Amino acid sequence: MAEPQRFADLATRSATGAALGALALAGMWAGGFWAALLLGLAAALMVWELTVITRSPSGAATTLLIATAALAVLVTEWGLLRHGVLVLAAGVAGAAALGRAREPWLLAGYLWVGLAMCAVEGLRDDPLYGFEAVLWLFLVVIASDIGGYFGGRLIGGPKLWPRLSPKKTWAGSLAGMALAALLGAGFSRLTAGTFAAEVATVSALVALVSQGGDMLESWFKRRFGVKDSSRLLPGHGGLLDRLDGLMAAALVTAAITFARGRSVFLW
Repeated sequence: MAEPQRFADLATRSATGAALGALALAGMWAGGFWAALLLGLAAALMVWELTVITRSPSGAATTLLIATAALAVLVTEWGLLRHGVLVLAAGVAGAAALGRAREPWLLAGYLWVGLAMCAVEGLRDDPLYGFEAVLWLFLVVIASDIGGYFGGRLIGGPKLWPRLSPKKTWAGSLAGMALAALLGAGFSRLTAGTFAAEVATVSALVALVSQGGDMLESWFKRRFGVKDSSRLLPGHGGLLDRLDGLMAAALVTAAITFARGRSVFLW
């Protein structure tokens, strides 16, 4: 029988995750300006968390980065993904002009967050399968998290990469990929009805990328001696702690989608 303390945070994590998921689902379902507004707000909050993690002094440059992260998502909605990227580039140039060029970690994190949120908005803008594509992305990342959580705690075993993330195990990683593959195959059958095996494979790949994003953020926080990016989300820490895997998965999903010219769950 599992030790109770292994799941001591499950109730809080579940409640917070459900509330966050409901908000995200509503915004993505509404689409258009409302989806962009939600993603832009998330981008702004995560860049603010980055300034806290990197201990960057507040000022005009910090305000510029926070504002342009949100603006880039809105511009992506009003125009194209490349227009949002131009806004992010302008944000970096403006921050450098204001003296922040010597803070490469903050600027790198800003670009990572901004590009990822613009990528989600770009996926949602697909007039045929925009909502389905974003829903698939969210569900795959959630499945990876759930599989990793229970696989790691129930099975345990060797650590995946202790230097990057001391808590993740091989069992949790494989369980997350397996659950994501099953979910992806079922999602494909229930929506487009295309080749489930191909969608399952892509789902497992995206789940693995999601885990990589999670470990990257864990390493980033440890580099600055920070446990959580903030205390915005009870049981999860900050938005960066909750969306780290989603951002990595979104970038890869957008790259596959735009390279193929069709959604990743269509084969």
